[in-house]
Amino acid sequence: MVLDAVRDAFTVSNRYPAGPDKELVNLLAKARGVKPENILMGCGSTENLSIAVRAFTSPAKALVVASPTFEDPARVAKLLGAEVREVPVTGELALDLDAMAEAAKGAGLVYLCNPNNPTATVHGAAAVNNFIDTLARTSPETTILVDEAYHEFVDDPTYATAIPVAIQNPKVIVARTFSKIYGMAGLRLGYAIGTPETITLMQPLKLNSSTNMLAVAGALAALKQPAAHLERERRLNHASKTFIRSFFENAGYKVTPSQANFMMVDIRRDSKQFQADCKAKGVLVGRPFPPLTTQARISIGTADEMHRAAEIFKRVLITA
Repeated sequence: MVLDAVRDAFTVSNRYPAGPDKELVNLLAKARGVKPENILMGCGSTENLSIAVRAFTSPAKALVVASPTFEDPARVAKLLGAEVREVPVTGELALDLDAMAEAAKGAGLVYLCNPNNPTATVHGAAAVNNFIDTLARTSPETTILVDEAYHEFVDDPTYATAIPVAIQNPKVIVARTFSKIYGMAGLRLGYAIGTPETITLMQPLKLNSSTNMLAVAGALAALKQPAAHLERERRLNHASKTFIRSFFENAGYKVTPSQANFMMVDIRRDSKQFQADCKAKGVLVGRPFPPLTTQARISIGTADEMHRAAEIFKRVLITA
């Protein structure tokens, strides 16, 4: 359905996407249980993460991030001359929420990637809500950006989206994307959810016409598919993830439990060299994430791809 919708959209790709964009916002609002004024569309998650950093940080207002986490918010903050306070993840590769709350005092923005990229760990709803409540007391001027790019992959029963909080609390924003479970990374479409007050504050920083006709058409079709489609994608991801985790664990490598469509494996050697060795044999492995220099982020593909990748991993790690 999505591919057909994208192909059909070529006939109107000479047009700006103002009309379809409004239709998509209305459909998204219905699907997420919010109002259209709670939504800001963007070019993937990337644009909305950048907008949030530009809106809420400055040379006088720091950005707080985990280390490691998705790099783009810190990259933008540094370009703006804002201080970036990096808080190391715990020994279990989870976000250290207590330490991040302490670092957030006086900061402009906290970037909370949940599940976290690259560690694939997640915090439950109670922990996230407690974090938000703590900052409301200790640093009420600080905004919290919760990146839920991998929301649909989470199995942890304690987890829940922060969207209900974001539409009530002007200091909370949730970022979502069509790049992950919807498989539309190359089409670049994402959205932020917040109070109308917060969305209005972010809107002037948005690039005009940052969405495109093909992406909007694909997203409209994706949202109209039955829920069984996403459930099938979750099952396929889980099956491939279970296979590759068993491969590494049976070979004696520690794997961090994953709540996303990738996992971190301690390969006990330089991950950059491991990446290069795998690439030489036809398998691409995720980029290094310092300071976890012996950890490799393994993305989850199809069952066939993961079986072929396992053969290469065996040659590189075990039989080399």
